[in-house]
Amino acid sequence: MSREPVVEWSERVVVRDGVRLACRDGGGPGTAVLLLHGLAGHAGEWDALAERLSGRHRVVAFDQRGHGASERHPGDVSRAAFVADVVAVAARLGLDRPVLVGQSLGGHTALLTAAAHPALVRALVLIGVAGCALVLVEAAPGDPDPGAPRAVGAWLDSWPVPFPSRAAAVSFFGGGPVGEGWAAGLERHEDGRRPRFDRDVMVAALAETVRRSSRPAWRRVGCPTLAVFARSSLIPGPDIDAMLARRPPAMAVSVPGTGHDLHMERPGVLDELLEGFLAGLG
Repeated sequence: MSREPVVEWSERVVVRDGVRLACRDGGGPGTAVLLLHGLAGHAGEWDALAERLSGRHRVVAFDQRGHGASERHPGDVSRAAFVADVVAVAARLGLDRPVLVGQSLGGHTALLTAAAHPALVRALVLIGVAGCALVLVEAAPGDPDPGAPRAVGAWLDSWPVPFPSRAAAVSFFGGGPVGEGWAAGLERHEDGRRPRFDRDVMVAALAETVRRSSRPAWRRVGCPTLAVFARSSLIPGPDIDAMLARRPPAMAVSVPGTGHDLHMERPGVLDELLEGFLAGLG
C-alpha cells in the first residue's frame, strides 16, 4: 500500500506584542496554505491533511494564542488579537496571499481575517464553521447569551484530567483518528497527561463570539470561499442555509458520515475538496 510522504516540519516562532506563537512550516512549492485549528485544539491535528497537501503547496500551521506550545496565558484573547496573529504569522513567514483554512473557531478567525484584510487572503476555506460562525444571524438584543461559553466550560470540566495514559485519552475522545488527534494535543506530566491550555482562557476566547454578529464580516469577504460541513455537526441546517443566502457566491459541500472534526476524520476527502477548489483559483 502506498503512503503519503510525511511532512518535514520546520519549527518557527513568531512573537507579536510579546505573545509567543509556535509555528510549523512544511515548506514546499505552490500556493501557501495556512491552517487554523479550533478552540482547545493544536497545530498537530492537521498532520494527516498536511501530508496530503505537501509537495503541491507550502503548508503552515500554528498553535494559536492560549493553545499548545504558544503563549499559555495571553493577556488578550479578543477576536482582533487572533486575527492580528494570523496577519503577523503570514508576514513573518513570507506567505504570499495564503489560502486560509480554518476549522470551527479557527474558521471564524479565518473569516474575520479575510474580511478585515482582503489584500492578504487569496481564498478562504471554512470547515464546520457556522454555529460558531456564529452568529451570522443577528444577536438578540439585551445581555449576551452565556450559553456557548458555559457549555464549553462544562465540556472541558468533564475531561478526566489527568488522563492516566494516551490510550485512555484516545478512548475518551471517541477513538479512531479523531481520538488520536485530540490525545496528541495533551502533554505528559508526572501524574499523567494534561491539556496544553488553560480552561478559563478557552472560555474567555469564545466569549466575544456570542456578543457580536459575524454577519457584517461575512458580507465583506470578497475572496473565493469554500464552506465544508459535516453530516452530523454542531450546525443546524437552517443556519447553514441562512449563511449561504447572505453570500451566494460561496461554495458549500456536506461530507456524509462525518462529525465536527471532519478534518481529522476524513482528511483524504477534505484534500480532494481542497484540491478541486484550489485548482479553480487559477
